[in-house]
Amino acid sequence: MSGLDGLRFACQPGCTRCCEQEGYVYLSEEDLRRAARYVGLPAAEFERRYVYRTRRRMRFRKPRGRQCPFLVAEGCAIHPAKPTQCRLFPFWPELVSSRGPWRRMARLCPGIGQGPLIQIGTALETASEMEHAYPALYGRSSSTRRRR
Repeated sequence: MSGLDGLRFACQPGCTRCCEQEGYVYLSEEDLRRAARYVGLPAAEFERRYVYRTRRRMRFRKPRGRQCPFLVAEGCAIHPAKPTQCRLFPFWPELVSSRGPWRRMARLCPGIGQGPLIQIGTALETASEMEHAYPALYGRSSSTRRRR
C-alpha cells in the first residue's frame, strides 16, 4: 500500500469540482435503473435520452460544455440516485492504492485531507465496490477481481 495507513475525506458543501473534471460518468445496470426511477422515467426511455452504451460499457452522454447531464448550478440533480462511481468518489481503486494518485487528486478535491481518518482497509473495501460495479473498467469480471 505504499505506506498509507488511512485517508481523510469529507465532501465539502457546495463543491462540485469532482463533477467538473474531464472524463466520463460510467453506469452499471443498477445505476441506470436507480437514476431512471428517481427521474420518473422507464429505464429504456432514460437510456435513450441520457446514456451511451457499447457492448461492454455504459456511460452518461456528455452535454456540450459539461461532463454530466445532471450537473446543475446547485450540484447533482440526481444526488439521491447518483451512480456508484460518483457515490464512491474519491475511494476508487486507482486513487486509494498508493499515495501518489491520492495526493494528485487532493490538488483538485478540497475534501481530501478533511474529516475523520478512514482506515485504509475500509477505503480499499469501498474501492472494491467500484471493481464490482464496473468490471469492464478494471479489466476483470466480477468473479476474477482481486481480493484485498
